[in-house]
Amino acid sequence: MQYSAYDARDLQYKSVFGALAQDQPAQLRICLPRELHCTGAYLSFRADGSDQRCLLPMKWGGMRGESHEWWEFTWSLKEPGLYWYTFAYDAGGQLRPITRGQRGRGMLNEGGGAWQLTVYDKSYDTPRWPRGGVMYQIFPDRFYKSGKNAQPLPAERFVQEDWYAPPAHQPGETGRVINNDYYGGDLKGIEEKLPYLASLGVTCLYLNPIVEAHSNHRYNTADYLEVDPALGTKEDFRRLCEKAATAGIRIILDGVFSHTGSDSVYFNREGRYHSVGAYQSKDSPYYPWYSFLSWPDEYHAWWGHETLPEVREEQPGFLAFITGEKGVLRHWLELGAAGWRLDVADELPDLFLEKLRESVKGCKGDGLILGEVWEDASNKISYSRRRKYLLGKQLDSAMNYPFYNMILAFLGGGSGEDFADGILGILENYPPPAAAVMMNLLGTHDTARILTLLGGEPQEGRNRDWQAVQHMTPQQLEAGKQKLRLASLLQYTLPGIPCLYYGDEAGMEGYTDPFNRGGYPWGREDTALLEWYRALGRLRGACPAFDSGEWRLAGAGDAYIAYERRRGEDRVLIGVNRGGESAALPLNEAWKSVAGFEAGQEAENGLTLPPMTGVVRGLGPWAER
Repeated sequence: MQYSAYDARDLQYKSVFGALAQDQPAQLRICLPRELHCTGAYLSFRADGSDQRCLLPMKWGGMRGESHEWWEFTWSLKEPGLYWYTFAYDAGGQLRPITRGQRGRGMLNEGGGAWQLTVYDKSYDTPRWPRGGVMYQIFPDRFYKSGKNAQPLPAERFVQEDWYAPPAHQPGETGRVINNDYYGGDLKGIEEKLPYLASLGVTCLYLNPIVEAHSNHRYNTADYLEVDPALGTKEDFRRLCEKAATAGIRIILDGVFSHTGSDSVYFNREGRYHSVGAYQSKDSPYYPWYSFLSWPDEYHAWWGHETLPEVREEQPGFLAFITGEKGVLRHWLELGAAGWRLDVADELPDLFLEKLRESVKGCKGDGLILGEVWEDASNKISYSRRRKYLLGKQLDSAMNYPFYNMILAFLGGGSGEDFADGILGILENYPPPAAAVMMNLLGTHDTARILTLLGGEPQEGRNRDWQAVQHMTPQQLEAGKQKLRLASLLQYTLPGIPCLYYGDEAGMEGYTDPFNRGGYPWGREDTALLEWYRALGRLRGACPAFDSGEWRLAGAGDAYIAYERRRGEDRVLIGVNRGGESAALPLNEAWKSVAGFEAGQEAENGLTLPPMTGVVRGLGPWAER
């Protein structure tokens, strides 16, 4: 019998899967052939950022069959952080390494890497209310126009009279695209569509910025404390939160704290405001917020965009303005917001994030804090520093771009084994409280529409003029929708919270900014696709296993994956076959069909799933209803 020397994902080898809370013990065991004549074994580890390696002796743990033996060690750590570990064994007086190989399994040589152990603060917890629900992202100007907002708009804004027209993409007189085309979506419009959102099973709305700003995307903040007049008023926002709450929906806002607009109360380069901005005087109360190279015209700007001057987030005045007792965070939470999504979280310093968490949790203990992080947030390095997002003092969790990339890779021809390995890698690295509220997305305002990615012509660097006129053929559209059903089934059933980008459920197309930000196609929706998403919402609402339930791999092959979600007696099996041939899924128990997700034919020891189909089966009390 061949055994792995170590497998971090097998409870026989590591008694607690994945991350550990501080002081939480876990037994680590390695399995070695007797023929090695091992006389001792060791756990070797170092704290992240340290060159000092600790070598701890393991105890002999008995035989495994007749040819292998166990060596074991019970490990617990007091300090939150990342730790990197391997093993070594003594054979003939010489220490030999055991390193990490493919799929997290141990190798009896130096050819692999180290295992990551995330140790998080034992007080770390995340809100219960998002779990098991559905998030929905809205770009406020493009969702729905109530026609009830009579606020006059600044003269430089262009009002698009045709709701269905594509967003403007040609440069203006300055030679730049200045995002000054507005469709008229507003807060009252969102309120009017709450019944529609509830029909999708939505329990959380994530709104792109709503504060006063002078672009349709509003990432160039002009006034942190005011609603943009084009969207309505603070009273409109308060009322929206109240009405949403009666429908079981909470609202989180977009926090843009790494920079402001140059056209703002605080910088005031364009002279629009009566305030004395940092651009106008070194005596301005806002001058210390910014970093000038040569005042007033040379300053640090976000990614070099002169209209987005960077702020010094740790500067006491700015820090207090955002996170203080009467700061921006509490201002909007007290108006009804349930939390924040943080723009470019990797550009926000540790101190700022820690103070932000203290402020949000101090105001609302169940306030949600999600960060924009495009990589594995547990081990992210930005600006040459390891980040501490998920150790318990900063974020609740992050936008789950790793899952997004894995789903695209799988549906693009990747293997089910690689897909499963990627999912397990994130679940292994993230603390369970963070994994429970990961924001699982298939599209945002920063990505091409998922339907276009799955079915359309690849963008491949083509310019905006090409993107503006490109549409899928009927054949491409049908193939894209077929893949989208599989992608969304994965999105809605993996650990975390699915986040639906407005209009994806209606079949919206579009390449990257600005073509991914068109008006929602009211009256022109793909009704079959819309009903599919409603069925996904009902599925999540019906099965308790999607509320922080365990994830277990049931099977994987070149073109299929099957997995379970479990919580107590409630279990659900999900299978997806993205290949061109039928796949056999294991069914060892009397799984019940789930309405709306039936596919395949029963076989003697399982289920035969046709090409490009997915299936859901249930066990337990929820499946009997």
